[in-house]
Amino acid sequence: MPDTPSLPFPRPSKIVCVGRNYAEHAKELGNEVPKEPLIFLKPPSSLIAAGQPIVLPAMSKQIEYEGEIGVLIGKPLRHATAADAAAAVSGVLAANDVTARDLQRSDSQWTRAKGFDTFCPVGAPKAPPADLGTLSVVTRVNGQERQQASASLMVFTIPALLAYISNVMTLEPGDLVLTGTPAGVGTLAPGDEVEIEVPGFSRVRNPVRMHS
Repeated sequence: MPDTPSLPFPRPSKIVCVGRNYAEHAKELGNEVPKEPLIFLKPPSSLIAAGQPIVLPAMSKQIEYEGEIGVLIGKPLRHATAADAAAAVSGVLAANDVTARDLQRSDSQWTRAKGFDTFCPVGAPKAPPADLGTLSVVTRVNGQERQQASASLMVFTIPALLAYISNVMTLEPGDLVLTGTPAGVGTLAPGDEVEIEVPGFSRVRNPVRMHS
């Protein structure tokens, strides 16, 4: 699939996501914190850039935002250590793991709930800090703060996540990893505007509309 011209970076070969990586978010959805990282994939076709609309599909009645810290991979990672994984991060960015929550609950796996077109808004990447644990994420809907948390609150650190994923699948340059959402997820409605910010690094703001 060709790159979408408006994306702030070339289309990745894959988007690897992490579920329930903040204890309070797992709790708010009635889930246990996983003993190992819980990973899943979003299709690259779900990517959109800032300003493009999140389109609510007719088959879901409960679409929710999930603000996340995204990381871009700069060099191949396979069976990596956490230190090697941290050194391979080429950029950090704001990302929104938009989710059809009702479909997530009804399906035995999350591909449909997470994979609709427009369900992965991303901001422009910026070079990472020396300590990825100092990053944070903030979500605002219509200007009102809904989520705010530091990466230091993650169950599994970003380097540990990347090392774990690299022992399952090779992470290639340009791949995108979404590292989990904190507590405070909620629904989106037509006419809303949702903004995800990684303070000091990246921001993505998108309007919300119904499928025409």
